[in-house]
Amino acid sequence: MAIIHRTTMSPGKLELLAAWLPAQPWYRPTGRAPELARAGGFRLDDLQGEVGIEFMVVTDGPGSGAAAYQVPMTYRARVLPGADGSLIGTAEHGVLGPRWIYDGPPDPVLAAQLAALVRGEAEPQAQSVSDTPDPTVTVQPVTRAALTVTRSAVVASGPNGTDLRIQAASADGTPGAQLTVRIHRALRTGDTADGALQPCLWAPWRLPDGTTARGVLASAQYRQHPAA
Repeated sequence: MAIIHRTTMSPGKLELLAAWLPAQPWYRPTGRAPELARAGGFRLDDLQGEVGIEFMVVTDGPGSGAAAYQVPMTYRARVLPGADGSLIGTAEHGVLGPRWIYDGPPDPVLAAQLAALVRGEAEPQAQSVSDTPDPTVTVQPVTRAALTVTRSAVVASGPNGTDLRIQAASADGTPGAQLTVRIHRALRTGDTADGALQPCLWAPWRLPDGTTARGVLASAQYRQHPAA
């Protein structure tokens, strides 16, 4: 269970993201510094209770035309070896002390819990309240297969989002199952599909003018025998 602490973080998440976002391949340049606001999102629980997992939606700019971005983040008490390229920044948490904040897709803990989510085995949690499911986040599982994640890797990141390939073994230990999850980054409203990928995760976010938008946060494809 993720425990939400009512405390400070310095620098704050939006401050770190404002410096990090413009360098990402899915960011839409505006010719000005980012004007970010928290707009929505949810959390997932790390079963070991070690890593914070948050899927944050931020808007950039004013009014109903503001761009919306999804940034899955993991919060760790120490460096994640081999993940320097996905480090968003470090911050001092008022209760937990130093935190290393990573762009989440390369983090194996996030990958495992995201795989559980799109299989219907994990429940989206409220972003700002401890031990509280978020009913506004809708999940349509792409498979109900019982899988053990063996490895994961980011295989693409561009204007369409970040593609995470998750290799898994079936319940009897047979290797070969593959789950591809596209994490949508530059969000848009509606139920837009991505070719062979099936939309599987929807959530709302708030626009700066006070209206609410809703769209696909992730699409996925499950292949039991990808080499066939």
